[in-house]
Amino acid sequence: MFMSIQVSTELLDGMVLALLKEEDRYGYALTQEIQKSITVSESTMYPVLRRLKKEAWLTTYDQPFQGRNRRYYQITDTGKKRLTVILHEWGAYKDSLDRIFAPKTPAETKGESK
Repeated sequence: MFMSIQVSTELLDGMVLALLKEEDRYGYALTQEIQKSITVSESTMYPVLRRLKKEAWLTTYDQPFQGRNRRYYQITDTGKKRLTVILHEWGAYKDSLDRIFAPKTPAETKGESK
């Protein structure tokens, strides 16, 4: 399922950083992984990756692959700190939307007060 809801720059940054926290990835593989959740093109992803590198939230290194070099992206300690901030902001944003899209029933609310 692909979402047609516009994804903010901040959210896309968080998705990239979260995936890179799991493991280093090269650009195409990173794009493919993000495309499992949202619609995004490679032409969108590479400027994002360059910006994140400029912010020092990730670094790059090259590894040979089938006679060419593949550029891998790796999250930095600064990037991990930024991801923590984004995750906190995402949680608060998600909770505020859930109050509208998925309000708790009176029975669920009553069970929380115990």
